[in-house]
Amino acid sequence: MKKYKYFVILITMHLLYGCSNANSLEVTATAYTSNANETDSTPSLAAWGDTLSPGMKTIAVSRDLIKMGLGHGVEVSIEGFEGKYKVLDKMNKRWKRKIDIYMGKDTKKAKEWGKRKVTIHWVNEPS
Repeated sequence: MKKYKYFVILITMHLLYGCSNANSLEVTATAYTSNANETDSTPSLAAWGDTLSPGMKTIAVSRDLIKMGLGHGVEVSIEGFEGKYKVLDKMNKRWKRKIDIYMGKDTKKAKEWGKRKVTIHWVNEPS
């Protein structure tokens, strides 16, 4: 049933936006929080200037993914997660093919998530 659900999502994306705009990619996914020990003195301030707060569905992306169309504000589906996640943060230049899933201030949940491979789906806006 799970595979069917994502097949339907991809077909819908294809019908709405055309094949060339729908994208899928396997990436490494870790989790992060807005706790000062993980960042700097402004832990809720994302790289593009957005303010993060617990409960938001957002991710940070490695900069190579930005070049692939995952820029600020793009909505992403993550297999295994409900709903859409918005790209509101970017990662250090050293990371490649990686996302960080925002988990509010829940350090325990972020540590339990650990590091996993996931498939993400997004649609590039027509130019």
